[in-house]
Amino acid sequence: MTSRPTDETPQARDELASEYVLGTLSAERRIEVQQRLQHDVQLRTAIDTWESRLLGLTELAEPQTPSAHLWQRIERSVNALGRAPATANAEPSVAWWNRLPLWRSLTGAGLAATVLLGTMLLTQTPVKPSYLVVLVAPQDKAPGWVIQASNPREIQLIPLGVVEVPADKALEFWTKAEGWQGPVSLGLVKPGQTLKVPLDKLPPLEPNQLFELTLENPSGSPIGKPTGPIQFIGRAVKVL
Repeated sequence: MTSRPTDETPQARDELASEYVLGTLSAERRIEVQQRLQHDVQLRTAIDTWESRLLGLTELAEPQTPSAHLWQRIERSVNALGRAPATANAEPSVAWWNRLPLWRSLTGAGLAATVLLGTMLLTQTPVKPSYLVVLVAPQDKAPGWVIQASNPREIQLIPLGVVEVPADKALEFWTKAEGWQGPVSLGLVKPGQTLKVPLDKLPPLEPNQLFELTLENPSGSPIGKPTGPIQFIGRAVKVL
């Protein structure tokens, strides 16, 4: 039985619940959460809340008919997992949806969709974004921020959690498209707060446009270009 960490805050528990519902946890971490659900009422309530929030958003997605080839791949994967021989160290109660190889194969396809749903929830708007960017930490590829653009002249930078920033530093927001001489600053960012950035002085957004957050001095970069280490980075994907 997995116990609740003694230093877990309500915010950390809520973030864990959101990642569990969105399916971005590792297989091992997901099993730990499932074990906690047997006795942790607060975590179970947090997960139920997130499931209720996201359920209505599925109606915003247009139905898609999977190809016959995709169904065949899914069937082969499930059958292969079902035929896997038991070993002395195997955990018999782990179902196919908790198997690490399967989750790894689905993570890439599922992350963009789940982050898009989460973004639409956080902004509380029915307008679908025309561009989407997931900013991840370079070290572990953990998603930390989402950028969405519902029109080509403004973007929203939305935090997926609270980022720790040293007291003598600040996060600065940058972008660079192909053909630009260098990155352009979009301003300083406060951790944990959504930022709306007008792009009236920049060319229209384009696919594969680079966005990043760097650690700079409290007043920003003194030379108009990134000087500190990259904290989060990602590229724009057109979704409409």
